[in-house]
Amino acid sequence: MATDNKPGHSDARRDFLRKSLTLIPVATLASAGMGSTVLAATPAPAPAPHTPSSNVDDYHPTFFTQEEWAFLQAAVAHLIPNDDRGPGAVEAGVPEFIDRQMNTPYGAGNLWFMQGPFHTDAPPELGYQLKLSPQQLYRLGISETDGYCRKTFGKAFVDLPHDQQEQVLKALDENKATFEALPAGTFFSLLWSNTKEGFFCDPIHGGNKHLVGWKLINFPGARADFMDWVERDERYAYPPVSINGARS
Repeated sequence: MATDNKPGHSDARRDFLRKSLTLIPVATLASAGMGSTVLAATPAPAPAPHTPSSNVDDYHPTFFTQEEWAFLQAAVAHLIPNDDRGPGAVEAGVPEFIDRQMNTPYGAGNLWFMQGPFHTDAPPELGYQLKLSPQQLYRLGISETDGYCRKTFGKAFVDLPHDQQEQVLKALDENKATFEALPAGTFFSLLWSNTKEGFFCDPIHGGNKHLVGWKLINFPGARADFMDWVERDERYAYPPVSINGARS
């Protein structure tokens, strides 16, 4: 996560989301997501086969356990919080998006090159250097994070007060938390990337419910034609539309 976008700074985080998306191709935003920043060269997650729920309270996870689900909801709520500038990641259905992606070829690592050799000390331009799939990264990462929380604060992540949860996320982001199974920073990068993807994906993939992410950045969505507005120095006048025609 960028330096001006640390957990706890919601205004800076929302501004960061807006500015960073100016470089994202329109076709990418209207698809499953923005692609993983953990693996810069990997394809975006494939859509899951289930119909997304219209209400976040109606969804029941199929990959994550209840303990993992509670962690996921608490963590993404910090990354994109619900505040006076709009709904956050939980309200947008980001946890549902991530859970559904874990049941796709993306979640199983089938879209990644998973053959060795693996060089953990390789330079970043060589890409991902672990043998763990996204499913494994989440399962191990959540367990390791809770272990770090219990060792540091005596409680699991979801049981910590807000300020301590922020401290934990910052430690993960800066790779200062000590994990055994994987680098803490790798887990945090995947979580943050998938959170952004779920917040800005087309609602058919479970996230961006009620098009809240697209409203935040004034993205028109899957409209057939809006090129006559591209060169105008004014706000797009029409609401966003999802691939299946749904509007907010």
